[in-house]
Amino acid sequence: MLETYEKEFLNYLVVERGLARNTLESYGRDLRQFRHFLAAQKSQFTQNSGRDAILSYLTHLKNQGKSASTLARNLAALKSFCHFLLRERYLERNPATNLESPKLDKRLPKVLSPEEVNALLLRPHPQNPAGLRDKTMLELLYATGLRVSELVNLTLSDVQPSIGYVKCYGKGSKERIVPLGSIALTCVEAYLSRGRPKLLKKTQTTALFLNAAGRGMTRQGFWQIIKKYAAEAGINKNITPHTLRHSFATHLLENGADLRSVQEMLGHANISTTQIYTHVTKTHLVEVYDKSHPRA
Repeated sequence: MLETYEKEFLNYLVVERGLARNTLESYGRDLRQFRHFLAAQKSQFTQNSGRDAILSYLTHLKNQGKSASTLARNLAALKSFCHFLLRERYLERNPATNLESPKLDKRLPKVLSPEEVNALLLRPHPQNPAGLRDKTMLELLYATGLRVSELVNLTLSDVQPSIGYVKCYGKGSKERIVPLGSIALTCVEAYLSRGRPKLLKKTQTTALFLNAAGRGMTRQGFWQIIKKYAAEAGINKNITPHTLRHSFATHLLENGADLRSVQEMLGHANISTTQIYTHVTKTHLVEVYDKSHPRA
């Protein structure tokens, strides 16, 4: 029965909440693992036993050494699921009421210096179609601060070189428009004219960025690309596609951009999420002071 409720819940998230595929996969995975835990424990999930079942599962995850963020994510999924069950009247009361998430340590995002970004962006060779694609993806990522999932899901109609903007769909399928810098714009135009047609081959797709088989680039495929260029550029940091998003926001704030504008470009629903980058810039200023001031 619980599995049936899960399917209804995930369908509700798609139809009524419009959540992104990655979020749906995360919810589905967490709920499936919870259900398997209950089966192994031969436990039931009812409005009377539900609270104890959730607490028992969270304790199990903690004993496995899972991080506070993992526990918080699982609890958020279960709370949302319980709210749905109550909404649909499968439960008369919510067993997850008043369950508090573990406090999370605010970890500052890892960013690249402007010099490291330049070294990375210079690695692809735009003389061939794949190199031109890689160059364009990296330039576009740093120029716009898109999430990697937003980048690889771009279609031909999402990029309008004539007006210098890119349209993307973020979390909850929310549309936003982000301006393109001149360098990224030049790369996009070159890729559309000289790169994509050769990668397309005989396939038919509206995906903007294509792999060697002529199909849309995947997140995993692009991650491998960015790791390769980071190694070639001599960057020893543990870099991910999200690192360029973090660097985009941090460098904007360091150069005087206002927080609200950065929030809008990143697609953050809450400005408190964007404020983490102000801590990064303050940390950077302290480091500069310590290195530069003779009496620091």
